Order: sequence, then C-alpha cells, then structure tokens
Amino acid sequence: MKVSIIGSGYVGSVSAACFAELGHDVICIDIDEEKVKQINAGIAPIWEEGLDELLAKHTQKTLIATSDYDYAVQNSDASFICVGTPSDEDGSIDLSIVKAASASLGKAIAKKDHYHVVVVKSTVVPETTEKVVLPLVEEYSGKKAGKDFGVVMNPEFLREGKAVYDFMHPDKIVVGAIDERSAFVVSELYRRLECEVTRTNPRTAEMIKYVNNSFLATKISFANEVGNICKRLGINTYEVMDAVGTDFRIERRFLNCGAGFGGSCFPKDVKAIIGKAKDIGYEPQLLRSVVDVNERQPLKMVELLQKKLGDLRNKRIAVLGLAFKNDTDDIRESRSIPVIAELLRLEADIAAYDPMAEESMKRIFHDVTYCKSAAQALEEADGCLIMTEWDEFRKLDKEFEAMANRVVIDGRHLIDPKDMNTKIDYEGICW
Repeated sequence: MKVSIIGSGYVGSVSAACFAELGHDVICIDIDEEKVKQINAGIAPIWEEGLDELLAKHTQKTLIATSDYDYAVQNSDASFICVGTPSDEDGSIDLSIVKAASASLGKAIAKKDHYHVVVVKSTVVPETTEKVVLPLVEEYSGKKAGKDFGVVMNPEFLREGKAVYDFMHPDKIVVGAIDERSAFVVSELYRRLECEVTRTNPRTAEMIKYVNNSFLATKISFANEVGNICKRLGINTYEVMDAVGTDFRIERRFLNCGAGFGGSCFPKDVKAIIGKAKDIGYEPQLLRSVVDVNERQPLKMVELLQKKLGDLRNKRIAVLGLAFKNDTDDIRESRSIPVIAELLRLEADIAAYDPMAEESMKRIFHDVTYCKSAAQALEEADGCLIMTEWDEFRKLDKEFEAMANRVVIDGRHLIDPKDMNTKIDYEGICW
C-alpha cells in the first residue's frame, strides 16, 4: 500500500521506516526542509536504535520525504498524523499542530478523486479525533467523512530507544475507525506483523493509549511509595517487589523503585487525562497522586545527599545521567532536571555526565560543568547522584576512588556496594 506520514519526530520517522520495511511505499511530509533533506539522504532526524539502518535501506527506493501535502496525498492511500502534542502549563495538550496538519490534509484531499484515510497516530485525549480532526478535514476538503474519506485513531505504543523493535514486534495494535472500510485499510498495513488487531471506535482507541501509560506510571509511583515506606522500616523493597511480582495478576515489571518516571509520554499523558477528567466534571484523585509522588521523588536524592554531606554550598556533586532513561538522548521530564535545579538553588558545584544527552541539557542549564566521562565528573567530587540507568554506571570502582568523599546516592538500583572493591558510602533512594 501507499502511505504518507506527517511529522518526522520519534513516532513519524519510526513509523515511516517500519512501514517501508513492511513493504509499503512511504512518503514523509514535514514543513522543515532540513528534515526533508536529511531523510532523503537516508539520515535519521532523531536517534533511535536501528532507525538509521532502515532509512539507509529504503530511502529513495520505497521511502521519500517532501513538504508538499498535495503530492503526498495524491500518491498515497492513507495519511498518518504523527505530529507533537506538547503540554500546556495546566497539563492539557496543545492541539495546534494537529489542527494545522488536519487543515492541510483537508485541502489536499479536496483535490483528490479517490477515497483517502486520515489516521491519527499522535497521542490525543478522547474525542479529539471525532470532534477536532474529522470536522477540520471535512471543512477544508468540502467532503464527507465516512463517504469520501475515512478517519481512524491508531495509537502508538513505542518505547524510546526501542521504538523500531516495538513497532515490528507489537503486543497490541489498536485501530479505532469511524467505519469498516477505513478500519480494513489501516489493519491491512500491519498484516505482516504477528499481532491481533483490536478494532474499536476512535474515542476508545484514544482512551486505550492513555490508560496504558497511566497504569504503567501508577505502578511506578506505587512502587516508589512502597519503597519510601520500606526504607524507613529497614526492609529491602526489591525483595518485597520480587515476591509480589510473582503474582500473575500483578506482574513484576514496572515495580522497580527509583527516582521516578520521565520522558515524552508518561508525565504528559497522565496530566492530560487528569485535565480531560476535570473537563467532564470528575476529579481523578488516584492519578493526581501518581503525579504528586513522581514530582516529589527525585528531590529525595538531594535530601539524602544533604544528610551525608550537610551544607552543599560549593561542594562538587557529580550527576551521572541526564536523559530520562538509558539508550536515548531525550531529556523531556528527566528526573535529573529537578535535581539539578535544586542543587543549583543550594549553590552546589555540579559536574554532569551522560553518554548521549549532554547537548540537550545544555539548553536548559548553563551553570553546570559538563564532563566527557564519568571519571571526569567524579574526580574530586564530594558526592555522586546516579540518575539514569546506563550500563556503564554499574562498574565504577576506579572512578569512585578519585572522589574526595565517596558518597554515592543511587536513584536506579544500579550498584551493589558489596560487589565493589572500592569502599563507598552508598545509599539507595528507596533501599
């Protein structure tokens, strides 16, 4: 089949490359001419494991990029909206880019004689596809949804850093369509994947995405709340969760305690569904607690450091890990951000290191010494905060020896001090 993809961010570029790998002809649409040139040169606009290889394999063969909506729509059967939906200050999502893409699609569909399917893959709150996207496409195309064009909500469930793998090995594919014809078109795009397609309506598909992420976020905050209690009682919270996780109704994954969750999805999605609930007159107390626990959690790292070192003014503190998780350069909602902000407020001297996310963090914090290695960050440091689960932070014996005071606060359960040759004053955030 022939597919056009609007937006070349994490979701758009991965979807484009993977649809090409599945044998479809793909046209990427982006208003950023530099991204268009990049993709046409076979270069990924973002870092994702395996993405460069797929683009190099398919670019200029079955995958091209353009800024021309008319060309892309005329030469495709379905158009996927994969643009960003950033959060406003109150947590509600900003639909301005989705609206602009919908209007542009409508204008292009107006010039097309054949049936075309509009697919929303951007994460949007329930009712958005039916009450925002569909009316805009109708308005700008002068055509009727369900008759002249189809509308589908097809949420993504991709982990950053593993997005290509997740696309090609899905545990669920959800197609929320307004009619059977458009549901069939989108379902067929995934036919080569070994996964059952769940067919439903658009608002249910939108809700599935939010419930999926909100539940995972709830498990993390629950684990952190329990971990904070266990720490005060002298109980190994990981031993507790290992046993609890054997219950098939609960499952072990996402019950690790630590500094909290970040990224482009969990924080934004939980806040967005809270905002949607308020709009319809419901107060989601549990989801509010999930966010509250997550906001407080990383600051416990600084509190533990203060108990060890006292006044942090002018003390050199190594912050290891800036990305919100390992295997990505993404710092959106990274738990390192509130930690660094608090350390700066306390007038600490910060030496930070991350294998991939340094340049991104520099755009937020200027009064930080960015180091090229963990060893450089730890040299003469009074304390160390481990914020991201990079494998290279698991074995730092020699590096810790260079510290002035070997105080290490572990926010990701990476280190077992008993396995280390170097004596360190170690403490975990919840253990």
